[in-house]
Amino acid sequence: MRRVLVLHGPNLSLLGRREPETYGRTTLREIDEALKELAGHLGLEVRCEQFEGEGEMVTALHGALGDCQAVLINPAAYTHTSLAIRDALAALSDLGIPSVEVHLSQPAARESFRHTSLTAPVCRGSIAGFGPNSYLLGLRALAAILDREVRSDA
Repeated sequence: MRRVLVLHGPNLSLLGRREPETYGRTTLREIDEALKELAGHLGLEVRCEQFEGEGEMVTALHGALGDCQAVLINPAAYTHTSLAIRDALAALSDLGIPSVEVHLSQPAARESFRHTSLTAPVCRGSIAGFGPNSYLLGLRALAAILDREVRSDA
């Protein structure tokens, strides 16, 4: 079974309560449950993790090597600040593990400091602004990427 690491960044543990006008009322647990359900339909298995700390996220990304075939990541605020997470994603990409970046809100429509993503350039793609559906769209994109790579290896 192909496994996808779903990595949630800081403050996402407060979803459903934190700034609902921006992030909605769906909780992180509900997002993870929806991802697990969709993964089953796509022939995938997801391992969902949430960390507040940058170093913990980097460690989790390193742990994906040998355990996961792809990464779905919402780096949250670290999207705009973390070279360490960017470099970990780039290393995974170099080793054949694709990633897709997702965001609940649309960073480009928010404060100017959110307009630059350090992580997006090393991901296969980014999906933003669709609330919890951003995660589901991202998982579908990864399934298509993995399917395409299996076909090209055959």
